Amino acid sequence: MAMRIISRNFINRLPKNTQNFSTSTKLYAASVLNKYEFIKAEKAGEKQNVGLVTLNRPKALNALCQQLITELNDAMEKFDLDESIGALVLTGSEKAFAAGADIKEMASNTFAGNLKGSFLQNWSDISKIRKPIIAAVNGYALGGGCEIAMMCDIIYAGDKAKFGQPEIIIGTIPGSGGTQRLTKAIGKSKAMEMVLTGNQITAQEAEKFGLVSKIFPADQLINEAVKLGEKIAANSQLSVALAKEAVNKAFELSLQEGLNFERRMFQATFALDDQKEGMSAFIEKRPPKFKNN
Repeated sequence: MAMRIISRNFINRLPKNTQNFSTSTKLYAASVLNKYEFIKAEKAGEKQNVGLVTLNRPKALNALCQQLITELNDAMEKFDLDESIGALVLTGSEKAFAAGADIKEMASNTFAGNLKGSFLQNWSDISKIRKPIIAAVNGYALGGGCEIAMMCDIIYAGDKAKFGQPEIIIGTIPGSGGTQRLTKAIGKSKAMEMVLTGNQITAQEAEKFGLVSKIFPADQLINEAVKLGEKIAANSQLSVALAKEAVNKAFELSLQEGLNFERRMFQATFALDDQKEGMSAFIEKRPPKFKNN
């Protein structure tokens, strides 16, 4: 699939003498880039309004290497800029969502090298995407895979999914949010146990602890995640973006600051045409026709 929107990161990665290409040339270059090696990107749903990104490095159980992360960020940014897309789904294979970072790629790293190169800096970029992201997790979501899932806004799991932060077993610690997002999701005691032992938890335990929203049979998982994406995409994209931002602020602000932020975002929605349409449709007892304005 050749998507039509070019990400800023992609243009910045072009050689200097090609950044002034015509728009048509840039569009062609983007279509070439979208022939990703380690991910698949496509539109899904009856209205083709859900962006579906599949991690696709099967021989390595979708281990996260730098190229995969770069491709993932590029696809996510394109979908974020595509006005026809209202929500995103990120998934892997039935065997593994992502079994962790590529240890072979990082084993020889040094502290100085990590510091100079800002190692892992862009691994959290999907948390900056404004549109809601649903992680559809089958199989193993370990280490970086668990962290990537937690960067998403909602996690649906297959019934055989496993989550874990096993970095301690190989002499290191989580580096992309495993000690932070996991603690906020399931609490200190459970997170500490997982991080200090490397123990994995099942999908059923993850749902019980509040890490996962729902569990489905593995072969139904992606369809259910896309359905959820379609339901979200049917709402005003602008209001959805404000709602996502407000929920995320709950993890960063005090209760009073969060309430103040929420109130201001609520008030701001009254500047939107979609708010007028939504409330008019409710009063007139008809479905709303949002135009994302």
